[in-house]
Order: sequence, then C-alpha cells, then structure tokens
Amino acid sequence: MIYAIAFPEISPNLISVTLFGVTLAIRWYALAYIVGIIIGWRMGAQILRRARLWPKGEAPATTAQLDDLITWIIVGIIAGGRLGFVLFYEPAYYLANPLDIPKIWQGGMSFHGGFLGVVVAGLWFCRSQKIPMLPMADVLAYGTPPALALGRIANFINAELWGRPTDVPWGVIFPGAAAQDCPGVVGLCARHPSQLYEAALEGVLLTAVLVWLVWRRRALFRPGMVTGVFLAGYGIARFIVEIYRQADAQFITPDNPMGHVIGTASIGITMGQVLSLPMIIVGLWMIAYATRRPA
Repeated sequence: MIYAIAFPEISPNLISVTLFGVTLAIRWYALAYIVGIIIGWRMGAQILRRARLWPKGEAPATTAQLDDLITWIIVGIIAGGRLGFVLFYEPAYYLANPLDIPKIWQGGMSFHGGFLGVVVAGLWFCRSQKIPMLPMADVLAYGTPPALALGRIANFINAELWGRPTDVPWGVIFPGAAAQDCPGVVGLCARHPSQLYEAALEGVLLTAVLVWLVWRRRALFRPGMVTGVFLAGYGIARFIVEIYRQADAQFITPDNPMGHVIGTASIGITMGQVLSLPMIIVGLWMIAYATRRPA
C-alpha cells in the first residue's frame, strides 16, 4: 500500500436511545430502505400524473393504486431479499439453523432475491387490479435506482461488502479483522470502495439514463423499454463491479481465493455475476421487444 484513504468515523446508527436498559437505534441501512422507497414512490406518482408521457394520454394506473402497491412492494423486498440471501449465499447454514431465517436484524439481504420478491408482488397486484403489467413494470423500474444508490452508500457506512485489496490511490482502509485479512499485504490493507462504485453505476448513472429516456425520449410509449434498460443496466453494472468486489466469504477457499463459483480459481465468475447474467439477457430481450413494437 502506497496511498490510501482512512475509513471515515461514521457510526452505523444515525440515532440511538437507551430506555430502561434497552437500546433503540435508527440505522443508516434501514433509513436508506425507507427513504429509497419514498423517493421511488414519488417518482412513480409523478410520471403517472403526466398524461403526455403515456400513449393516448392514459396512464396505466392511478396514484391511489400505486399507493396500495407500495405496501406489497415492501413485503416483496423484505421477504424476497431475505429468502434470496438464504438460498443463494448461505443455504447450508440456514438449513442447519432454520430459526435464524427470520432474523433480518442480524444482516443478510440479496438484491436479486428482493427483485424477485417485487416481481411476484407486482404481478399479483396487477392481475388483481387488472392493471397492464408492462407499463406498471416501467413505473417501478423508473423509481428503483435511487434506492439502490442509497442502499450501497449505507453498505459503505456499515463498512461491509467492501472490495478486493488494491493499491489505487482511492483505496479505503476498512476497519475490522476480516477487512484487514489480506494475504501477502504488509501493513494496513486498502480495498476498493466497491459499494461506492455500485452506488455510482446502479444508482446515479442508471437514474440519469432512465430519466432521460422517460422525459426526453418518450420511452413509456414503448411498454417494457424502461424495464429492459433497468434490468440490463443493473446487470451490466453489477457484473463489472463484481470484478473489484470481494466475494462472499463462504465461496473463498485456499484453492479458490477469488471466490469464483463457475470456472477456475484464476478465471471464472462470482455468484453476483451468475445472478446478474439472466437480468442482462432478459433486459436486452425486453429492449428488442419494445423497439420492434410500434410506438
């Protein structure tokens, strides 16, 4: 390590209060979920009110229906995110300790699982309310990237999901024995701030692209276009960042230090990349499908 940035002293708790021996805390991570959902909800409501953004000036749903859908989205995020982490990342542990599955306060959420939970909740709601699915999927996709940015920033504040060891000048010296366990590194170990890479690509950049498509290119006139761009954009961003992100500990062994789940120890792909590939494929297919249909 030649140059590096010391990890900022930020508590994972925004506010903590102790009452009668019990500590109650508002964590940055929980706040990121709440604020992200609120931002996405308001962004969706905004485009539903703009008749000129929709074919024939007719939005696929009312803002009241979006309000009801948000409740199901929250359930889908929590249930899907937790079950996704259990099934994709640590199935052996939770098979042996099934009572730990509901303990979401101990950490462990998967974006891909949460995404599937949202898909299931959205499909059920649209069918029950007789709302066209593709236009409503575009509304949800449009409002999602800001929440992703906030969630990754919260990951950085929590000093979790850091990147691989690096000697780039912007490498961060994350605290903790696990972050400092860097074979072959003498002294302090700096790592890629991969959480911020994801916040920039999945959050800021993807938000800018979708806003441009909706407001300047009238992408909502082609149902499925916004959803396709979101899926492909997120998948590509995550696939790239996985190159710099430390693989989950359960996939790392002395013979497989990179944590690849497919390929060899030196050339392969991680679990995050495996889960992102279907999103890229489906996203590109949806873009092609929406483009072929007449606007």
